[in-house]
Amino acid sequence: MRVTASDLPNFRTLGELITHAIATHPDHVAFVDADGLPTTYEQLGHKIAWLIAELRRLGLRRGDVVAQLCGNRTEMFCLMAAAYVGGFCSVTLHAMAGADDHAAILEDCKAKIFVYEHYFAERAKELRQRSASAMLCRSHDATDEDESIWGQSPHAPSPSPSPAHAHALQPVGEPEDIVRLAYTGGTTGRSKGVMLSNRAMLTNARLWLDGLEWQAGVRTLCSAPISHGAGSLIFPTLGAGGTIYLQRGFSAASWLRCVQYNHITHTFIVPTMLYALLDHADTARHGLTSLRALVYGAAPASPSRIRAALNLFGPVLVQTYGQTEAPNTILILDQQAHQRATDAQLASAGIPFPHVNVVLTGDDDRPVSTGETGELCLTGDLLMSGYHGLPEQTARTLANGLLHTGDLARMGEDGLIYIVDRKKDMIISGGFNVYPKEVEDVLGMHPDVAAAAVFGVPDPKWGEAVRAVVVPRSGASVDPHALIEFVRARKGAVCTPKSIELVDQVPLTSLGKPDKKALRNLYSSHPSRETA
Repeated sequence: MRVTASDLPNFRTLGELITHAIATHPDHVAFVDADGLPTTYEQLGHKIAWLIAELRRLGLRRGDVVAQLCGNRTEMFCLMAAAYVGGFCSVTLHAMAGADDHAAILEDCKAKIFVYEHYFAERAKELRQRSASAMLCRSHDATDEDESIWGQSPHAPSPSPSPAHAHALQPVGEPEDIVRLAYTGGTTGRSKGVMLSNRAMLTNARLWLDGLEWQAGVRTLCSAPISHGAGSLIFPTLGAGGTIYLQRGFSAASWLRCVQYNHITHTFIVPTMLYALLDHADTARHGLTSLRALVYGAAPASPSRIRAALNLFGPVLVQTYGQTEAPNTILILDQQAHQRATDAQLASAGIPFPHVNVVLTGDDDRPVSTGETGELCLTGDLLMSGYHGLPEQTARTLANGLLHTGDLARMGEDGLIYIVDRKKDMIISGGFNVYPKEVEDVLGMHPDVAAAAVFGVPDPKWGEAVRAVVVPRSGASVDPHALIEFVRARKGAVCTPKSIELVDQVPLTSLGKPDKKALRNLYSSHPSRETA
């Protein structure tokens, strides 16, 4: 039986969707961890209720921020859900980010409590020492320096909730309450906290339900971090009474085994993961006939590789386009569109999700004609409420009642929308956003660097690769490899340039700004110029 958004009650909050799923499917398996440990919907409810009661016991009140640093595991989702049901605000730190980024986010969001797993114990210790506020620290595991948020091992059998716990599972909140702060790097060098309300998060779940086909009891695989894009498939899966399978990381071999043995129907991957599957010698020998929706997105994908994936996996590919400010569900190229698409059309981003109002505008915010390039803007319930603590940037991004994505696009005669370029210089590498100015700022901290420019170039594996040119200070001897490690230590692997070239000067535009377009063109056509 197909499940659509209209089959569910008219929820007011995301917490209502979660508690409705728990009440409707108590005996179904909700989550299966990487180690094979299952959690039923009833057990999920007990865990969420426990956490809500514990957060309140620790003094958290409605709207307070619950931050965590954790890999894919059921307990991570439970804490996120406790925020959504209990009326708090969830912040999930990116596991691959650097300590500076983590510290800045915790300071900006004023987290009341920070919860981590044992793998990140050393990072948690550093963040606790750097915190300027009185932030509670707890662990998901019983073996760390801080107390466990669970009061015991989270893998122990969940006790039946006490009356206080049962009461805690009653959803708290209003549609416009901010229940998630999703941090995205800023072109000004400061991470921006995108404020997502119950309204926006619920809209996202409903758009997924209407944009794809979901049968009752679907099986969804999350191998990309659920702290970010991959986590958006959890809520439609819960709405359909399905099961979410979690992996701690991606490898082609483990992904193929999981899909085959667990009869996975839905999953989300980024293009680099898709390419790894295409290049894996055993992919064709696995039984993948259970797949119904292999969703890919978060980065540009090569049409030739998409065609190869269609030939390998069959009519199951779905491409989506979105951004943090309007999560995940702006444009879609569904299974049927993939089947009839030409190679040129496989380069498109598709059409708007059902009920999403997209308009391409000129600089005056007036719509442009078909075939003309304009900024992709949208309206509707999917939109963010603004940037946390940044009223001027919020006003610019939401000017004239439109969310301005910063992406340039055109509408083809075929009705498909094609992303032409990004107004902003953001790089999407391996499905992760990299903001050049943040990397430039780190390079500028090095005593031997006079100037730097960071940009992205097309890359067959990563979609885009981070590159940099550096002007050494007069008389300095600069080692590009040492600079790469300098960035890696401060920003993490995702933001680290794949190569750095030493130059006499950074090319400038007529306005005196670094000419990123010229750099992209030069290094895209002359990749041999790389030096490190």
